[in-house]
Amino acid sequence: MSLIATNPALADDEYRLIADKVYAYSRIRLGDDKQALVTGRLAKRLRELKLETFTEYCALLASERGTAEMTQLTDLISTNHTNFFREVQHLDFLRDHILPELIPVLVRQRQLFRIWSAASSSGEEAYSMGIVLAEFARQHGAYSWAMEATDISTRILAKAKAGVYAADHVRVPEPDMLPRYFQKGTGESEGFYRVKDSLRAQVTFHHLNLLQPQYPVAANQHVIFCRNVMIYFDTETQQELVHKLIRQLAPGGYLIVGHSESLRSVKHPLKTLQSGIYQKASLQPPE
Repeated sequence: MSLIATNPALADDEYRLIADKVYAYSRIRLGDDKQALVTGRLAKRLRELKLETFTEYCALLASERGTAEMTQLTDLISTNHTNFFREVQHLDFLRDHILPELIPVLVRQRQLFRIWSAASSSGEEAYSMGIVLAEFARQHGAYSWAMEATDISTRILAKAKAGVYAADHVRVPEPDMLPRYFQKGTGESEGFYRVKDSLRAQVTFHHLNLLQPQYPVAANQHVIFCRNVMIYFDTETQQELVHKLIRQLAPGGYLIVGHSESLRSVKHPLKTLQSGIYQKASLQPPE
């Protein structure tokens, strides 16, 4: 009986094949400098599949099972760095400008405020947005809102849905937000916080590849956060993605991208408001 290699080698041609398949599936561009990272992250996956070499793994990707395996592969190579109230200026703009502008109109029209966290990772961004929305309702009166949160990684979405985070990771702008929106763990869960059910119930998490033909997301979103994902795409892919997101926006809606993701290289009809914040033209003046 042969032993399974603990540290199989990834040949250059095999890496290029894997990188090409990742790009075709997710448009994430893996440069030559990522070969060691991919080797390390896939070594455990090979052991799980009881494969001895990357040659066998590449054969799996080329087989009928390859499509299903691409989900696992993308999960493993995706970077999911995030935290609560990251790039807080965007959340401040949501609180101080977008909500005061739109909510009174939507309440009069008895319409739902729709917001989408398009690259939600492990959920910190979506729950931060949810806290902002809930705080606005608490301070200015109730209104109806719904949030969708999506990511390409099924593994990381499972963590987002659970809403459980290490205590030192949960940082909120005001101390009283912590007991208001989080439950403190006890016993085996000591040292952790869980997002309260009342907030988690407002957020619908589901799997989505931003470059897939159709989105299982409601149209006419008032706000779309798509931050710190386009940095992994080439200009052609950024162009395609931005126009797909624009089609999901309601007239007058806002697209918010990361501070490091200027759309200067992308042709688009949006109005630039400030760093990372863009607005779609309205069909009619606001009431």
